Amino acid sequence: MRYENPLHLAEEAAALDLIADGRVALGVSRGSPEPADRGWEAFGYTGSTDPRGADIAREKFDVFLQAIRGAGMARAAERPYGAPVTPGQGLRIEPHSEDLAHRIWWGAGSRDTAEWTGRQGLNLMSSTLLTEATGASLGDLQAEQIERYRAAFRAAGHTHAPRVSISRSVFPIVTDRDRHLFGLRPGEERDQIGVIDGHRSTFGRTYTAEPDKLITQLQADAAVMSADTLMLTIPSQAGVELNLHILEAFAEHVAPALGWQSNREGPVQGDPVT
Repeated sequence: MRYENPLHLAEEAAALDLIADGRVALGVSRGSPEPADRGWEAFGYTGSTDPRGADIAREKFDVFLQAIRGAGMARAAERPYGAPVTPGQGLRIEPHSEDLAHRIWWGAGSRDTAEWTGRQGLNLMSSTLLTEATGASLGDLQAEQIERYRAAFRAAGHTHAPRVSISRSVFPIVTDRDRHLFGLRPGEERDQIGVIDGHRSTFGRTYTAEPDKLITQLQADAAVMSADTLMLTIPSQAGVELNLHILEAFAEHVAPALGWQSNREGPVQGDPVT
């Protein structure tokens, strides 16, 4: 969000959602750490007092969310061009997609940010790291994050159904090639503690094993079992063929045990594992 014009982004998102017949699910965050020093200023955006640009990202997102929800973002001119309006009337962005606001996701890196996400009525994304470290596993930290998010969502009075996604790095071992490519190095089978953006953070483990072991491990991950959607973090730089193999192996050998059903024969009711 640090690099975006919020009204332009809102119009583009609404147009895409209408073209896609209401299938857009848009994930937003302040942005990851970057090599540029205050890079957003190179794009013409100023005013941030945070070296990470978190404050300017949050302000822009507030404007974006108002626009997506249909608020008047500009005043009608005294001599309007086009459809008749009352001078001074609030004008919303066009095009406008009525239900898109319910399909906006915020990437929260902490439990406090998850509560803020719930109060806004947004869907929650939680990745393979949190900018917190208490000694608890990533799965347990995220399970608490999800619980706090859902409680804040309810307390704010939102009536639509909230959704939560969790990301994990998962590599099923179904061939000798898989074992050669994805075999774990010492330490990778457990969460790691490190520093990112000045915060002591918890980095999630990599799940690599035969399918029966993966199923047991993922079922023991409290956040995976609490979330609505499991998103796989895969090495896109490895190419299409290898990534398709990873996804197919997971879909065939692991996902059904976590509650996923293929929709290859048509729509299936229930929460998918993505």
